[in-house]
Amino acid sequence: MVVFFYRIILVLFLLMLSRIGFYLFNHMMFPDITFSQFLHALRGGIVFDLAAVVYFNMLIILLEAVPFDFRYNAVYEKIVSYLFFLVNGIMLCMNGADYVYYRFLTKRATADVFGTFANEQNNGQLFFRFLVGYWPATLTTLSLLVLMVWLYARVKPVKPKTENRLVYHSANFLFLPLVLLLAVGAARGGYRHSTRPITISNAARYVNNPRYVPIVLNTPFSILRTYGKKNLVKYNFFDDAKLKSIYDPHYSYKPDKPFQPVNIVIFILESFSKEYTGFFNHDLEAGSYRGYTSFLDSLLSESLSFDVSLANGNKSIDAMPSILASMPSLETPYIISHYANDEINGLPALLKKRGYYSAFFHGAPNGSMGFDSFSKMAGFDDYFGKNEYPGNSDFDGVWGIWDEPFLQFFASKLDGFHQPFMTALFTLSSHHPFKVPEKYEGKFRKGPIPICQTICYSDFALREFFRVASAKPWFDNTLFVFTADHTNEKFHKEFQNAYGQFSIPIFFYRHNSDLKGLKHRIAQQIDIMPTVLSYLNYDGDFIAFGNNLLDESKETFGFNTFGSNYYLFMDDHILEVTDNKTMGLFNYKTDRFQLDNLLGKEPRLQEKMEEKLKAVIQTYNERLIDNRLVVK
Repeated sequence: MVVFFYRIILVLFLLMLSRIGFYLFNHMMFPDITFSQFLHALRGGIVFDLAAVVYFNMLIILLEAVPFDFRYNAVYEKIVSYLFFLVNGIMLCMNGADYVYYRFLTKRATADVFGTFANEQNNGQLFFRFLVGYWPATLTTLSLLVLMVWLYARVKPVKPKTENRLVYHSANFLFLPLVLLLAVGAARGGYRHSTRPITISNAARYVNNPRYVPIVLNTPFSILRTYGKKNLVKYNFFDDAKLKSIYDPHYSYKPDKPFQPVNIVIFILESFSKEYTGFFNHDLEAGSYRGYTSFLDSLLSESLSFDVSLANGNKSIDAMPSILASMPSLETPYIISHYANDEINGLPALLKKRGYYSAFFHGAPNGSMGFDSFSKMAGFDDYFGKNEYPGNSDFDGVWGIWDEPFLQFFASKLDGFHQPFMTALFTLSSHHPFKVPEKYEGKFRKGPIPICQTICYSDFALREFFRVASAKPWFDNTLFVFTADHTNEKFHKEFQNAYGQFSIPIFFYRHNSDLKGLKHRIAQQIDIMPTVLSYLNYDGDFIAFGNNLLDESKETFGFNTFGSNYYLFMDDHILEVTDNKTMGLFNYKTDRFQLDNLLGKEPRLQEKMEEKLKAVIQTYNERLIDNRLVVK
């Protein structure tokens, strides 16, 4: 057992030395990092090294942990040692290659590196030129390999002498499940059920500047976690001039009015499908449908909203980049894609340049869904989760703090923030198993599906938040933005289609303002950032894949994917494309059930929409592949 843990610690030690080597070779790429920040990045790196060690050494771990005496056999030990040197030597070489390769990518290498060199005819020649041309990196890596072999041989397994065979063999058999349990936790990055297996975007949790993320990561982990993820393809549907004329995400705001430092509060409502609201669905059930959001319906009557409003994805991890950085997820969620460590301009980071303080709130245990990591990537100053919530009495027993008390906690924290501030809160109670606090059992109306009563509860929690917030001195100077992360179960036929799959509420509310009315426009999550910046009279350049909803001169549209299907919403129609082949064209306004396929019947509209979608895909893919998501 001692030898087993020694060898695990040995690999972790070598990976840490390799990380320090990575920094020393590329220190010019991190000019502003302080020593304490560097140490914090090293500490975070242990989490990713542990995961990499478990993934790459799984066979070795099993061979070392088998509860039988033949593991002390000389031949068996020799086989294990050779496997150890091979597997962990490959890991060190991967890191060593990134000593140099990072300078060209400005991010840790991912699995698409294999595709980059797959078609080269002279890979062998290139490989040896690399070894010689970058000899300092080669020498450093070789030194680590030699050190690995030398340290490995310092401690050898010796069969213990035992007096009680029963105790000895019992301990051996108990050791195996213990090792497997520890391995699972290390590979996942934690043991909580709400913790997703860590991915490369989680590295942002350990740095205060997203540019330092590569120091936290290791290359074996980055390659492994992106292996099997679909690579983006660089398309050339249009030349640069034509492409920009159709779709250009480079915004350059030059307002003729001064910047107005209004507070921004964004509510991301868990699973709030548009179907659950009454305001947008007066025609459902022959006009008798009331919905389950009585408070939001009242707020919508005083807000700026849109008759078509869409999510840009189907999962919570799709929503975060879309809402907070105008970064959609096309086919693969951005956060777990090869490109998750591209530099982005999040809304809080842009507003920080104008003196804003920012904070993100989510009532789940910190680390849940990787939200705390992405919040750092987007530029938030602070994160408040279950860990920061006082006490544990309001824990729902599954996901986190009930919405009502957590929203009150949110309101109290806003009181202490200096203005202007930008905050975002992600609710959680409208989530499976769709329970409400025991004291409210029977209070909220139930519907045909279980989520309905929890939608009512979360709507009530928002009502209580606004009851308190409306009396605060910062309230009138605050723009509230409401949206949802994604849809949930649909129970009306009108929503059981591609349109309903993405329909969520999106609206803007500010007390005593002219932001009012239901506009005949298409809104999507990625429109929130450019719209908010426009409202503030932000002056500057940034990249946003969405539309400015306040610019009436520009046509609005929406797009998203579901599996390998692409959807484009424009001119009251939805275009469905699979593998670059148009499969359907429907008028979602007049054909609510999407039964009449207009493919080939509206050639001009179809051509226009196909052209727009191709431009979106070409632009998105190019910018992610080339790491051009910020204006420099």
